[in-house]
Amino acid sequence: MNTTAVSAPRTLIADDQPDILAALRLLLKGAGFQTEAASSPTAVLDAVKHQQFDLVLMDLNYARDTTSGKEGLDLISRIHEFDSELPIVVMTAWGTVDLAVKSMQLGVRDFVQKPWNNSQLLGKLRTQIEQGQLRRRHHGVEVEAVLRDRQLNRELKEAREVQLGLLPQRMPRLRGFNLASAWQPAHVVSGDYLAAFKISEQRTALCVADVAGKGLPAALLMSNLQAALKSLVTDHTSPGELCTQLNGLMCTNTSLNRFLSCFFGILDVETRTLSYCNAGHNSPLLVRRNQQCMRLDEGGRVIGAFPDSLYRESALRVQAGDRLLLFTDGLTEARNSLGEEFGEKRLQECLAGYRGSSAAELRTIVFNEVANFCDSNFQDDATLMVLVAE
Repeated sequence: MNTTAVSAPRTLIADDQPDILAALRLLLKGAGFQTEAASSPTAVLDAVKHQQFDLVLMDLNYARDTTSGKEGLDLISRIHEFDSELPIVVMTAWGTVDLAVKSMQLGVRDFVQKPWNNSQLLGKLRTQIEQGQLRRRHHGVEVEAVLRDRQLNRELKEAREVQLGLLPQRMPRLRGFNLASAWQPAHVVSGDYLAAFKISEQRTALCVADVAGKGLPAALLMSNLQAALKSLVTDHTSPGELCTQLNGLMCTNTSLNRFLSCFFGILDVETRTLSYCNAGHNSPLLVRRNQQCMRLDEGGRVIGAFPDSLYRESALRVQAGDRLLLFTDGLTEARNSLGEEFGEKRLQECLAGYRGSSAAELRTIVFNEVANFCDSNFQDDATLMVLVAE
């Protein structure tokens, strides 16, 4: 046995007979135990309440006119109210099986009959003390783990609140167009990003991005993207130039294997023109009034991976009745119970099938269709933005 684990253990001896207390204290002291004596249940509870012990060795009978052990059984429960991990070994001169079973059911670790065998008693005490110390260490590790989890959850909750603050609180009001969006993290925080803000009264920026990875690293890169985007966009910025500048910044300031896909567009409400650059992102779907569907895929590679990337841009007219959907792969890759993906075709059918709906209505329809398909079990962050031309 590992004696270092039980060296000088603190033991509380409880018995109402002074000669028994004296004999036990002498025996345990000679074996290297630290001891303290208590002659009543009240004294036992007071000692346990104010001090830390490695074991309690206690009698079950304190009333001389009874052998029921009721006082001792009640005392066991009271001790564990103060210290649930404290090992208890009970002693009684009337050691019946029923009394032993009752005490074990209350959490007693071992049972000794009077008169005791010194060697056997010491062996049982050392065993229970060692096991009790192991339980305390395991319990301490579990408590620390719980505290760490709670701290992490608090930090994640705070990170989510910060992320929500970075997202648009409301869509800008645009003459001749209406906008709506939805953002659904798969976990507490998200690597998806969306933005819609006016550059000027005539030009409005539209952006949806997806950071590679999940959790806090992705969320941190998403916040970097938000800060960079707001600092780089000017009234004279073109989508291709923006993606080139953003790529250079991300390649310089982010670690390897950290990149993002991004769709960035500028809507001119006067000319009803959308100029855009798609940097490795899911191609937005533009369903025309005549139900023809276009994929907006002109652009270049993902941002933050290749310093020498070149980004092209394109432009198109957005006419009354057109519907544009920007989205991340959390929508198309959502799976049902059979493992089937929702897919791009179903998104296109949603846009085509609800002609005449507002952006807010289409947003809700599309998101509900996907949620119903995957039973709301999104494996990845899901983000969408809907633009409807009036």
